[in-house]
Amino acid sequence: MATHGFGIIGCGVIAEFHARAIREIEGARVVATFDVVPGRAGKIAKLAGEDCRVYDDMDRMLADPRVDVICVCTPSGAHRDPSVAAANAGKHVVVEKPLEITLSRCDAIIDAADANGVRLCAIFQSRFSAANVALKEAIDAGRFGRLTLGDTAVKWWRTQEYYDSSGWRGTWQLDGGGALMNQAIHNVDLIHWLMGDVESIQAMTGCLAHERIEVEDTAVATLRFKNGALGVIEATTGAYPGLLKRTEVHGDRGSARVEQDDITLWDFAEKLPGDEERVSRKQTLSGGAADPKDISHAGHREQLTDFVHAIDSGGSPRVDGRDGRKAVEIIRALYRSAKTGQPVKLPLEDDEELGPPRG
Repeated sequence: MATHGFGIIGCGVIAEFHARAIREIEGARVVATFDVVPGRAGKIAKLAGEDCRVYDDMDRMLADPRVDVICVCTPSGAHRDPSVAAANAGKHVVVEKPLEITLSRCDAIIDAADANGVRLCAIFQSRFSAANVALKEAIDAGRFGRLTLGDTAVKWWRTQEYYDSSGWRGTWQLDGGGALMNQAIHNVDLIHWLMGDVESIQAMTGCLAHERIEVEDTAVATLRFKNGALGVIEATTGAYPGLLKRTEVHGDRGSARVEQDDITLWDFAEKLPGDEERVSRKQTLSGGAADPKDISHAGHREQLTDFVHAIDSGGSPRVDGRDGRKAVEIIRALYRSAKTGQPVKLPLEDDEELGPPRG
């Protein structure tokens, strides 16, 4: 197996999860870091190991022949430019969620990867948890019968200090949205992955528990999927003390629930051996519900391992750039509905002039 050298652009909180994950992947190592804030890149380099080089110039890092994969961990609305630059330099590209904050910016990243023949993935590590994989397999096997309802909820708590701690948090320009675009986007991706393409959305948003932010901290939406099923999305960072995120799938032959990464309901009309053992007797304590640092890097490790395998095999990663774009499209459609008070049909042709949707 070839050894892949990773470079990390943007060395804030999430970069630590990438660095820890890469250290545990056979045939991968972090060899370079870059950040515009002095000192941050050095902190991640120390975590990565002695042979990691700290750069103060992104173009010089992209010219380093030891680097063949770039992880973009900058603020959400600053993903496009380093991702495109990395692809143009012939590097494979991993982009932390969201892929970007508008569809045109997502398209610029996808087009650059296609034009340069490099692999691209957006980080949606929740797809790799054993509970969510089992849920997807049961859907694909037809165990739910006809899908009727899919709902997901992220009822988390973020303090005012969380938003005040960094100038980009809670802004349209760099955060791209609030509880939906930053926190609940993983579950938006999950509900689409599980239930299929969305046909239309109707939504409401509000800022109810925080000050000095431009974006929503609370949102609800109803969905109609193209297969006829209905759905609900709930998202907030204003639910003290922070609850476990939840996803449920229902059909006329079965129901299942995943809370955080544990299956807590698994009930089908046609029983199979092992069904009872699927239901977890434990309960994850936080999973980021109140503290954004209180998550495991195991999901990143699984997804980045898959990405390395895609590079080595010449195949496609399980989550590619177009998957990343789809989640952004759903959220942007939701924002448009909240702004106009009207249902919005997908696909969303133009999302550039949405503006702040919060009423």
